[in-house]
Amino acid sequence: VQLQASGGGLVQAGGSLRLSCAASGRTFSRYGMGWFRQAPGKEREFVAAITWTYSTFYAGSVKGRFTISRDNAKNTVYLQMNSLKPEDTAVYYCAAPSDNSIVAIATTRGYNYWGQGTLVTVSS
Repeated sequence: VQLQASGGGLVQAGGSLRLSCAASGRTFSRYGMGWFRQAPGKEREFVAAITWTYSTFYAGSVKGRFTISRDNAKNTVYLQMNSLKPEDTAVYYCAAPSDNSIVAIATTRGYNYWGQGTLVTVSS
């Protein structure tokens, strides 16, 4: 499974960005997808996930501001980020699990495949 994330950049606080992650190597529609982020000096943390049945999960810090979605026809998962804050600054990674268990959906151990990351910088 190969994952290619894009869409990061520099934005002012209060602004918006949309990240994309294109997947290949297996039947995209049969699996969930997740987004994580890692700020300098911090551990990688869960941001959002979407199951193959379109159920969504969010970290408390982004709920109401970020929206995860998927387009199975394009093998792509998106993360729409609104009302961005300086504390959202991080490298954002998309990830794919090896199965459809939701037990570990909000943890890094729930994912076997990772994209290369895209940097999001929010200025104050």
